[in-house]
Amino acid sequence: MDAVLWIVVGAVLAIAEIFTTTLFLIMFAVGAFAAAGAAALGAPVEIQAVVFAVVSALTVLGARPALRRRTTLASTEDRTFGVGAIEGSTALVLERVDADNGLVKIDGELWQARSYDATQVFAPGDRVQVIQVRGATAQVWRDDVSRPGELPETKR
Repeated sequence: MDAVLWIVVGAVLAIAEIFTTTLFLIMFAVGAFAAAGAAALGAPVEIQAVVFAVVSALTVLGARPALRRRTTLASTEDRTFGVGAIEGSTALVLERVDADNGLVKIDGELWQARSYDATQVFAPGDRVQVIQVRGATAQVWRDDVSRPGELPETKR
């Protein structure tokens, strides 16, 4: 019966870890599963508690720092995901973009768009730059890239 109790405790801790994503509760879940193993082998409750405490402490002190280093390295690399990856990219105007409405294509995806500068209006075929994203709407600005097939204007 003790083994079932430890398994339930371990499962509850593992499920709670899903919601916290701190990589902390999972270490105690491992300890609970180890205590369940000790209980299945017939160890008394005191030994089960010691197994739980020792295995939990060893996983917190041993495995957690290695996991944190690995996740920290992955997050410090120059990889931008989500909205951050879209900001600064070039978009193609599909429907007229002004301060109130518009539609652009960014990396093959359709996005609602508004002109970042309320005085600018963009026609279909114009290339614009995404300045920022608010919700599901890209705010765009005139890009230095001209319409397809046109030569860029020379700067004087």
